[in-house]
Amino acid sequence: MQQFSEFAVNHWQLFLALAIIIAMIVREPLMRGAHGYAGVGPMEATSLINHQDAVVLDVREDSEFKTGHVLGALHIPSGRVSGRINELEKYRNRPIIVACHSGSRSSRICSLLRKQGFEKVYNLDGGLLAWQSANLPLTQK
Repeated sequence: MQQFSEFAVNHWQLFLALAIIIAMIVREPLMRGAHGYAGVGPMEATSLINHQDAVVLDVREDSEFKTGHVLGALHIPSGRVSGRINELEKYRNRPIIVACHSGSRSSRICSLLRKQGFEKVYNLDGGLLAWQSANLPLTQK
């Protein structure tokens, strides 16, 4: 034990770096719990869509949605979601992936959905920018 203590004192920078890395690893799950929803990347989102019948809720404005969206996405602009919660009731037991351009508007909607009692709510981390960066398709239909 004395050798360990001596090593730690002589290499305090390594232990500081280790503490920072551990804090970063632990922070992400704690932050997800604080918000009540999880963030998913594009690949995790496609897995939820394909294997758990997840619904993609696109909260971008009409003009943004028309430029391209995830196939089968439900479109409700972020400013109108609170007034149209009843349209989402039929998806209450399915995972809902909320998407916007970059992930900030969708995070607010995720919080709103959690407050309304939706349990399986996911924010598309990085939004449709991340979706496109992952070379995943968008449709204009």
